[in-house]
Amino acid sequence: MVRFKNRWFLVEFIRCETTTDGGRRPATVSSKQIWNALKDSVLLNFGDAGWGAVGGSLNVKYFSPVTNLCIIRVGRDNHQIAWGAITLLTTLENERFIPHVVHCSGTIKKVQQAAIRHNREVVGRLRARLKAVESYQPHASLPQTDDEAEEYLSRTAKEIESLQD
Repeated sequence: MVRFKNRWFLVEFIRCETTTDGGRRPATVSSKQIWNALKDSVLLNFGDAGWGAVGGSLNVKYFSPVTNLCIIRVGRDNHQIAWGAITLLTTLENERFIPHVVHCSGTIKKVQQAAIRHNREVVGRLRARLKAVESYQPHASLPQTDDEAEEYLSRTAKEIESLQD
């Protein structure tokens, strides 16, 4: 018996519009909308054959609207099609985003570790910007104080670690 092998993508969706918070405004999209956008991208760029190859295994496991970080699972055999579809995405729900594949791995554990590391970096940059520029006003849902930042990081780490294959 052969097990089904996956590839896991850690993707950051960077907002294109210039905002006062450096593109870190919480996204107005959900996991389902990302899945639909990926499906449309695969169909547009790779046709029905591409969708037939990845459609059964494509799954959005996690999405954080605060950091715009997403974990996507797809079957290993055709992960290049999914990667291409992710890269060719330009809009999600009429908002322009640039998808940045931060990490690709064969196990969910490695992607979880990369996601936690990436969350720490993003929140650290936001905190540094908040301290450096007095006029900087991040979006209300972003952590404002050190305690809020630590609470957010521990909460998201628990959410990410609870994901299962």
